[in-house]
Amino acid sequence: MKSLVLSIGVLSLSLCATIAAPEKPNFIVIFADNLGYGDIEPFGSTANRTPFLNRMAEEGTKFTHFCVTAGVCTPSRSSLMTGCYSQRVSMHLNDRDHHVLRPVSPYGLNPDEITVAEVLKDQGYATSMIGKWHLGDQPPFWPTRQGFDEYLGVPYSDDMTERIWNQDGSHWPPLPLMDGETVIDAPVDRDYLTQRETKRALEWIERNQDRPFFLYMPQAMPGSTSAPFSSPNFKGKSRNGPWGDAIEELDWSLGQVLQKLRDLNLAEKTLVIWTSDNGAPTKHDPENPDDPSRGSNRPLFGPGYTTAEGGFRVPTLMWWPGTVPAGRTCEEFATTMDILPTFARLAGGEAPKDRKIDGHDIRPLISGEPGAKSPYEAFYYYYLDQLQAVRSGPWKLFLPLDDFARHPRATPKEGFHQAQLFHLYDDVSCEHDVAAAHPDIVARLTGLAEKMRADLGDRGAPGPGIRPIGKVENPVPVVLKP
Repeated sequence: MKSLVLSIGVLSLSLCATIAAPEKPNFIVIFADNLGYGDIEPFGSTANRTPFLNRMAEEGTKFTHFCVTAGVCTPSRSSLMTGCYSQRVSMHLNDRDHHVLRPVSPYGLNPDEITVAEVLKDQGYATSMIGKWHLGDQPPFWPTRQGFDEYLGVPYSDDMTERIWNQDGSHWPPLPLMDGETVIDAPVDRDYLTQRETKRALEWIERNQDRPFFLYMPQAMPGSTSAPFSSPNFKGKSRNGPWGDAIEELDWSLGQVLQKLRDLNLAEKTLVIWTSDNGAPTKHDPENPDDPSRGSNRPLFGPGYTTAEGGFRVPTLMWWPGTVPAGRTCEEFATTMDILPTFARLAGGEAPKDRKIDGHDIRPLISGEPGAKSPYEAFYYYYLDQLQAVRSGPWKLFLPLDDFARHPRATPKEGFHQAQLFHLYDDVSCEHDVAAAHPDIVARLTGLAEKMRADLGDRGAPGPGIRPIGKVENPVPVVLKP
């Protein structure tokens, strides 16, 4: 039984007149998979055509310093759902003992955590999740047990298809498509995932147009495979191979959703957020270093799956006609952890008070309030359980490390024994280490890192602020029943 200690916002009534409660807005979050900072036209892509995203940017606000909390799928998704660093909710590990990212895993998002869907259900919202879950494939962890009324999608990454996983010999089932708690297709045809999910989203919005709703659409594309999937309407049609085909179909999907809102006169009642779970893994051809066929994080430094800006900073657009300023760019820092507390306040409630929530209410940034500033004193870049970097204001400090599993600025042979400091506005590609010129800033950010280590810990030494992961005994494959 979840402990839902949620403070409900109280409407103050005038003694002289009755004031109607403000209408609760709808929320839609579209969360692409592995989409890089430079993969869409509003963020500089010349390889992929995204006319609907272009229009969304013209009618809404572009957030250029919006980050996720991990350069890889599961940890990032757990932060969006809970408003916390993935380390706090123990969804950050992917090793031989914690196969959180893999099918038939005993681990998943602890049912005792409170998700953004549960917060909104408490405020009377209809909730639906359509797309890639990847927070546990066992029944206690399914979306329908974590606050969503309905669910259509795949329980983990689209590349986790039928095979024997060589680390422990376990058998992965054919990739299942689930409707609620029932597998309806296995293996699902990945070419049609975007089409099927978009069709369901449009139907669901129409069915729920007369009540406040939250639609979470974590799209499976452009995906984790070397050759993303798309329907015949888009396959081979882009200038950028399969990666571009998939992105252009995602752009079409967004256009369908926004048009449905317009058709139903819901546009001015609905906040739509477009973002990604992490940066693109990228593929660098020595003969063509700008080859975007595996995604692009340009002009940011580094690939996805690392603590580089290219792994953590993602292309983000927000659209809410009449509320979100049109044609604006917000350069203030914000993260996916802010979605839960912000949606809670917009819906008339509050974030849970019985536990630590790392995100912030960013309503002033979303509405373009004059002078609005980022609420973050510091932001922390973990790779699995290792703290590798810290940001405060415009500064990012890579911490010196004795050893590491993966690092964007060094190899194990080279080591990483000197702190490196970058100004993320003046040096967008992180090309100029200015640590020697700013020892005071290095010292301040190092102190902030120590403060976080005292809370969430560091490699091999968990901190006291960590909450337990969900676990089941004897996990079984999610399969199509005969």
